[in-house]
Amino acid sequence: MKHLVTSLCVSAAIAFPAWSETPQTAEIVAELPQSVGNITFTPDNRIIYSHHPFFAPEIRVAELGEDGKSFAPFPNTEWNTPRDGTDRYFDSVLGLRGDEDGIVWILDMGQRTGLTPKLVGWNTWEDRLEKIYYIPAPASRPESQHNDFVVNHKDGVFVIADEGIGPGGDGTTAALVIVDMKTGATRRVLQGHVSTLPEDVAIVVDGKPLTVPDGNGGRAVIKVGADGIAADTDFEWLYYGPLNGSALYRVRFVDLLNETLSETELGARVERYADKPNNGGLSIDQAGNLYLTEVETNAVGIIPADSREYRRYTVAEDLSWPDGVSYALDGYMYVSAAQISKAALFNNGEAKNEAPYLIYRFRPAAPGRIGH
Repeated sequence: MKHLVTSLCVSAAIAFPAWSETPQTAEIVAELPQSVGNITFTPDNRIIYSHHPFFAPEIRVAELGEDGKSFAPFPNTEWNTPRDGTDRYFDSVLGLRGDEDGIVWILDMGQRTGLTPKLVGWNTWEDRLEKIYYIPAPASRPESQHNDFVVNHKDGVFVIADEGIGPGGDGTTAALVIVDMKTGATRRVLQGHVSTLPEDVAIVVDGKPLTVPDGNGGRAVIKVGADGIAADTDFEWLYYGPLNGSALYRVRFVDLLNETLSETELGARVERYADKPNNGGLSIDQAGNLYLTEVETNAVGIIPADSREYRRYTVAEDLSWPDGVSYALDGYMYVSAAQISKAALFNNGEAKNEAPYLIYRFRPAAPGRIGH
């Protein structure tokens, strides 16, 4: 608990910007040799991030060096090395979250070698494995792609956004997955609901829709389901939405965790919260303002809690495919530039992505919650 108190005190001492209609310019804090996916933090200010699994990195999870240009495998080399006879290694990682207790939770999608998806908690205070939660069928499907998640210690659950675009997936089976911290029980909810399904809206970057092979010699517009996900400070509301989609949704945790509700009854309690562009990462500050990464532009937007009207909040020239966004104790939110839209898959076989891969930071409108 003392770590939580410290983090809140530090945040309270930092000055945050007044509202402005002019987007601020994000600043570069790291230049790295490999694409960065999501970013999180520890209570002693260590920066932990995933190398984006899209590019099949050798080191799945890393810790940023003090020079902002180097990294070390996190938590060690062994956990980043696939081995026969065990699943105690990271296979395919994008989502990760640090909490106030110094645990870094890492979501292994298991897609590269067909492992059962799992959540791995690493205790950074004691440098040891805290716990593993497995996410087997039917909570996971063959086409699952468990992207990002919320750590809710108040209710004792993780809630995961499954994009539904794993091997053979087209987003039509996107859903939310709940993992009980006490029992390890898993539950798949809201599959097929409008709030998790991708809309028929293309992701357009530099005037060109992103397409993938359709299996018949042609190409199809890529559609990604439930992606960004965040919870308010009091864990009353869960916010989420599909990457391809014009709306952000929310549902009360009391309803989401009520197992007596049918899928239809739960779906009826989901609210359409605000308009949005196609977005990947999602974060929230202590005032309830939401931050969304605009994957089609080099920007991060905001949905203010008072107006619920989306607007652009921060920009940077080389913020190509902003992905994960999360809050650090220095009072900034950090966001990666993953360069996914520059990959060969989306550019007629020509790879346009190149190092350095950047991490930016910007001042949010209010303090956030460490690692989220």
